[in-house]
Amino acid sequence: MAYDRKDHYYKKAKAEGKASRAAYKIMQLQERFRLVQRGDHIIDLGCAPGGWLQELSILTGPEGKVIGIDLQPLTISLPKNSMFIQGSIEDNESVRSLQQTLGTKADLIVSDIAPKTSGVAFADAYRSYELALLAFETCLQLLKSGGSFVAKIFTGEELNEYRMKLKPYFEKISTVTPPATRKSSAETYVICVGFRNIKKSI
Repeated sequence: MAYDRKDHYYKKAKAEGKASRAAYKIMQLQERFRLVQRGDHIIDLGCAPGGWLQELSILTGPEGKVIGIDLQPLTISLPKNSMFIQGSIEDNESVRSLQQTLGTKADLIVSDIAPKTSGVAFADAYRSYELALLAFETCLQLLKSGGSFVAKIFTGEELNEYRMKLKPYFEKISTVTPPATRKSSAETYVICVGFRNIKKSI
């Protein structure tokens, strides 16, 4: 039986006016790990269509700030405490714009970036790994000491390698697949807390 994309979370997102089902993933991660505190400064990498940006803006509150970046435009109206940059984290100028717009180091950086899938599982997993590494490189520049980092990555041989690369930089690393993830999806999330701003080549 083929998987129905219009499942419970899809229908729930439509009914509740969410940008996408992804909103429930960050809500579930927040419930488990308490990643966001009121007043936090947050960077959302790969933020379109805006599901995570929407929820993060609520969680950090009016005294906080959320900056999102994506190649694609948003499908939501920007909350008052958030800003959007249309660009790529592969572009140094866009990363500098993130830093300038936020005005300080981030308390939390999240990445829900995914590659355009080809249908070839090992190739898609490797491209996902490359994007997760780019997100981490951004994290090294923009995350404050003690901060947290969340990155989506497809399951595959590269997942353990990715965790090993991140291990020296964080006090604790977990791998979680939120309940709102589509059943047919290969994605999972690496949750990193307690950033150590050390000088080390990745």
